[in-house]
Amino acid sequence: PEEEDEDEKDTQKLNIPDNSNATYGERFAVLAFVLIPWCCVMVSFVLIRTTGWLLYVFLAYVAYMFLIQNFQHTGGFPQGWLRGCFFFRWFKNYFPVHVIKTTDLDPTKNYLFGYHPHGIIGMGAFATFATDATEFPKLFPGIRTRLLTLDVNFRIPFYSFYLGALGVCSAGKRSCMHILSKLKGGDSIVLVLGGAKESLDAHPGTFDLTLKQRKGFVKIALRTGATLVPCFGFGENEIYRQVDNPVGSKLRKWQNYLQKILGFAIPLIMGRGIWTDFGLLPLNKRIKVVIGKPIPVPKTPEGEITLDLLNKYHEMYLQGLIDIYEDNKNIYAFHRKKSLTFVR
Repeated sequence: PEEEDEDEKDTQKLNIPDNSNATYGERFAVLAFVLIPWCCVMVSFVLIRTTGWLLYVFLAYVAYMFLIQNFQHTGGFPQGWLRGCFFFRWFKNYFPVHVIKTTDLDPTKNYLFGYHPHGIIGMGAFATFATDATEFPKLFPGIRTRLLTLDVNFRIPFYSFYLGALGVCSAGKRSCMHILSKLKGGDSIVLVLGGAKESLDAHPGTFDLTLKQRKGFVKIALRTGATLVPCFGFGENEIYRQVDNPVGSKLRKWQNYLQKILGFAIPLIMGRGIWTDFGLLPLNKRIKVVIGKPIPVPKTPEGEITLDLLNKYHEMYLQGLIDIYEDNKNIYAFHRKKSLTFVR
């Protein structure tokens, strides 16, 4: 049928890296996203080598950051003008990133969104939940999202304020409980559940998710009564090529060792440059973020949360992911090499 032919043509476009379609503004927006934390580190090194009042001010700020700073645990201080900035529209359009809505979400409830797969960096998660570029607030009125990340990111001078202004918060238990315990409704957190381990499995055409043993997010949902919402970013694993690192290989063993020491993984990736076919910029393959059906979870005192209860809602969440994948794989994952797999 003609409709199927059109779907196939659109699907093929999702899998073709064609950065010639991206404007220079969009390319520089993505480059800036990648470089901002490193620029903050470099500025810090410059300031620590200064003298006089500037050095004392910087040292006072660092002391505040390590001893007093708390906004990463209390919801940040999201600024609408920043989340809606044209810079992030350029960032979103580079790939581009689109949100696929499958159902309405009740703004009187709190939600725990899980984003999959992690990919190398989680570009789809950032564009969708840390900015307003994909118009998520219009699709889901009254839902305020807080993308969560490693706490170490809030120990980088200046970068921590940038994240706080986007509403990005720490992925620690304290932060999760604070946000989801609010009573007015609509307060939500977004966890990229696969984490550093899953980034090492981020190869084009694959969907290997690290989720079998990860049940802490279910316990948080049970303690707060937050509704679970599985989300799937089709295309997230396509935007970088990663050096082959099968489980058991020497490279993978070194990567696992470094991850245990550093707290984050170091995948060996290949992307492209602004003007060249080789560099660290991601390929501009489309990312379709499908927001799945909500899974209501009863608020349960910690002492009453049993292993059977955890397993029940964990299985429901896994099935929700499977449903998203099966419903959309022939539309947004046409050139897949293997099916969705829960590897560990």
